Order: sequence, then structure tokens, then C-alpha cells
Amino acid sequence: MAVVAVIGASHDRRKFGNKAVRAFLNRGYQVVPVNPCYREIEGLVAYASVLDVPFEIDIATLYLPPEVGERVVVEVVAKRIRELWLNPGADGSRVLERARALGLEPSVGCSIIAIGESPIDYE
Repeated sequence: MAVVAVIGASHDRRKFGNKAVRAFLNRGYQVVPVNPCYREIEGLVAYASVLDVPFEIDIATLYLPPEVGERVVVEVVAKRIRELWLNPGADGSRVLERARALGLEPSVGCSIIAIGESPIDYE
């Protein structure tokens, strides 16, 4: 199964950055939580940046404010992650423009729904 980085992963089970970790795990993905504030999320090793992950990542799904996302897409490109999701709230026009300028064509929408899960199931 693919390796997915949940960028903006959270300890708070009410936040979508945590719901995404659990939803992708439920679907059998190898999940890499990314958040510089934590060392562990949902029992998984958390990394400060995708650049710190010592193996390849197939998908990045962003749960960040757009002003942070603008900077992080540079790291996504540097890590050579092929697929990028900009979730609601992380999908600002400047993030989208920046990603496209860097050669990415992000998917805009809820990555949890895209994998066949519902955020409601992770309340």
C-alpha cells in the first residue's frame, strides 16, 4: 500500500489532521504523521518535516493554514512526493498557485472522503 504523509497531523482526535491519520490507517496505508510539535501521534513516529522521513513518500495530504502550506509545498517537491492533497482550509489560492508553479497539480478536496472514508466515523 502507498505511504501517505499527513502534514499537520494532530494528537487532538477532534481535528481533521488526526482523523486523517486514523482513516488512512484504516484503509491500510502506511501513515507518516508530520508535525514539528510532536514525536508520536496515534502510536506512530511523527516527523518535523517530510524531509526528515528516511524513506519515500507517495502521497502528501495537507492540514495546515494556507500561509504555512505555501512554505511546505517546497518540501513536498524536494522530497519528490508525486501526489498532493489540499484539504478544506488548507486549499488557499496562493498555496494552489505555489504548488503549480513548482510543478505539482494538487487535488483539492477532502482526502478522507477520497479514500472512501467519512470524517464523521472518526468523531
